[in-house]
Amino acid sequence: MKLLASLTSPYARKIRILLAEKHLPFELVVDSPWESATRVPEVNPLGKVPALVLDSGEVFFDSPVIAGYLETLEAQPALLPPGGIERVRVRQTEALADGILDAAVSAFLESRRPEAQQSTVSIARQHDKIRRSLDELEKRVTGRDWLDGNTMLLGDITVAIALDYLDLRLPQTDWRTGRPALTALHERLASRPSFVDTVPPAG
Repeated sequence: MKLLASLTSPYARKIRILLAEKHLPFELVVDSPWESATRVPEVNPLGKVPALVLDSGEVFFDSPVIAGYLETLEAQPALLPPGGIERVRVRQTEALADGILDAAVSAFLESRRPEAQQSTVSIARQHDKIRRSLDELEKRVTGRDWLDGNTMLLGDITVAIALDYLDLRLPQTDWRTGRPALTALHERLASRPSFVDTVPPAG
C-alpha cells in the first residue's frame, strides 16, 4: 500500500507512526496538496493528506478513517480497544487531539496572511480552543501513565503529535507550563523510534 503524505502534516504523521508501530510495510509518497503539481486530488477529492492507497486500488482518506482501517488488519499492537465504550473513549481522545490540531492549523495559517488582513479575533478564538483542550487533557491524564487504559493507544499517540505540532507552529502557546502530567506523557512518547523517525522538518 501507498501513503500520500506531506512531511509537515500532523494528520499524515499520525498514520506514519501507526504504520511504524504496527510494523506494516508501505510506500511513502511525499506530496503536498499546496503544490501546483500535487496529485493528491486524484486520489482524494478533498485534496487533503493523508490518503492511503491499497494494493487493490481502493483509497481511504482522513486520518481517523485510515486509523480505523489499520486496526482491521489485526497487526499488533492493537491501538484501539476491540469495541464498546472503551473504544468510544479512545476515539474521543483522538477527536480532542485532532481538534487541537485543527485549531492550531487555522491559527497558523491566519498568522501567515498579510498583517492587515489577519483576524486577531479568529486567532484568539483558536488559541482559546487549544488552551481549554490542553487543560482538559491535563486533567484526564493526571495520576495516570496513559489517557485511556493501561497501555499506549491511538488517543495517546494523537495527543503527542498535537503537542509536537504546537512546538513546531505555535511555540508561543507554552503548553508545558502548568501541565506536568501532559508533559510527562509527551516525553514518554517523543523518544519512541516511530516519533523520532517522523519529526517534521523545520520551516
